[in-house]
Amino acid sequence: MPEVPPPEPTGDELLKVLSALGNPHRLRIVAALLERRNYVSALAREIGMGRPLLHMHLQRLEAAGLIVGTLELSEDGKAMKYFEVAPFCYRLTPRLVAQAATTITEPTDKTDQPAKTTRTAKEGTK
Repeated sequence: MPEVPPPEPTGDELLKVLSALGNPHRLRIVAALLERRNYVSALAREIGMGRPLLHMHLQRLEAAGLIVGTLELSEDGKAMKYFEVAPFCYRLTPRLVAQAATTITEPTDKTDQPAKTTRTAKEGTK
């Protein structure tokens, strides 16, 4: 049976993926998890990152569907969350970007907005 290509991502999905991959730490996390699945403490030691910061990056990657986390019990009964890379393949083309742009429903990020100016007491306010 021939393999069916995955559906094209929506604008919101594409933004989530590109945003998640737009950080060098998250790229290093995906690279490390490609080698083998790992739990948070071991992964933090491997890449030299604190666990709280690693958790934040893992959540971002998981929300974008690039990695998957599963809770497992260790032999001593301790709950451990293991992460692994989810299968994904994106082919970024101008046509895909244009098509995805037509389906964006999320509001633009605040960083995309022009900075609001505020007047000081010297300038006066209305």
